[in-house]
Amino acid sequence: MRKRKAPRSHDGAMTFLPMLGMFLVLIGFVACSTSKAKPLVPLVLDSGVKPQVMTLTEQGTQAYHAKQFDEAKNYFSHAMAEAPQSGPAHYNYALALYALGDTEQARQQFMEAANLAPGDQVIWDSPALRPYGNPESPKKNKQLPGAPTRSGSAPRY
Repeated sequence: MRKRKAPRSHDGAMTFLPMLGMFLVLIGFVACSTSKAKPLVPLVLDSGVKPQVMTLTEQGTQAYHAKQFDEAKNYFSHAMAEAPQSGPAHYNYALALYALGDTEQARQQFMEAANLAPGDQVIWDSPALRPYGNPESPKKNKQLPGAPTRSGSAPRY
């Protein structure tokens, strides 16, 4: 008589392990592909601007990278004045303002940059612009506790 082989208990594990490995690789890929916060860096202006504006932007970028934000702000301000319709010029100026802690002025400039460059994904997806919301949506006013209500009277306690 012939002996029949008993089924091995580890055969199921052998088919399960490759699937588990593929699952772990997929999880690792997804975890690594989630974008970390991109560094905030000034943008290069479009090639159609005056050479003087390009020079101002390059000088501002160098100052920005050297963490000389006041100097960068001045260069970017001059570049923006020379190219007022340039979204990247407004964006660069906003970055310097943001680095200096002037968040309200930075918000205005980020919004202006996004409005001047409606298809520019770098500006629209910028981590610097994200805290200020979508420029196309109306600004929502948040009511602070203790602030006057619309009728002008303070809340009663």
